[in-house]
Amino acid sequence: MPAQILVVEDESAIQELIALNLEQAGQTAILAGSAEEAWGRIQASLPDLVLLDWMLPGQSGIEFARRLRSEARTKSLPIIMLTARGEEEDKLRGLDTGADDYITKPFSTKELQARIKAVLRRRAPEITDDAIEYHGLKLDPASHRITGKGKDLQMGPTEFRLLHFFMTHPERVYSRTQLLDHVWGDHVFIEERTVDVHIRRLRAALERAALETYIQTIRGAGYRFSRG
Repeated sequence: MPAQILVVEDESAIQELIALNLEQAGQTAILAGSAEEAWGRIQASLPDLVLLDWMLPGQSGIEFARRLRSEARTKSLPIIMLTARGEEEDKLRGLDTGADDYITKPFSTKELQARIKAVLRRRAPEITDDAIEYHGLKLDPASHRITGKGKDLQMGPTEFRLLHFFMTHPERVYSRTQLLDHVWGDHVFIEERTVDVHIRRLRAALERAALETYIQTIRGAGYRFSRG
């Protein structure tokens, strides 16, 4: 699934250059020229990562980063600060607001992509195309293939996303609401019991390799991906 990246940059030439680079890398660029416009974009749909310019009209990037970290819905949103300020003190100030990384202008497109991939791998591994293996079960997002104990496993796109999320977050319990937010999106309004339907389908797909017990029901709490 392409990463949805919000680019908050008021210089149109830089904004367009970054957007082109993101699209060439298979990501989706969402553009905003100010913190206010960016906030509106986030209210409509939560992105996977924010590229945030330090110097913005109105509310600065630093102030906006603080706002994102203060809100429950956006406090874990990965942020990379973009700035012409290269002093160590400025870098530390940017990171102290809660930014995950800091890149100084001018920067190369290769450097930008490397930083984005590193932050996503650390903060949102389910967004990356890295293949992942867990005790005989292998999932490759790039080829959209799943194998269990050497057998090809077939499943629908929602079950694929659900399994990818579970495999990148093993041993943790997630409620139905949390799974809806992470796998379906936080602005998708569907019944929580829909999760149960897709869990059943996922278990059925894993049965071919006798791996259905990896998906565990935790009574009163939700679901966990674990060997047991």
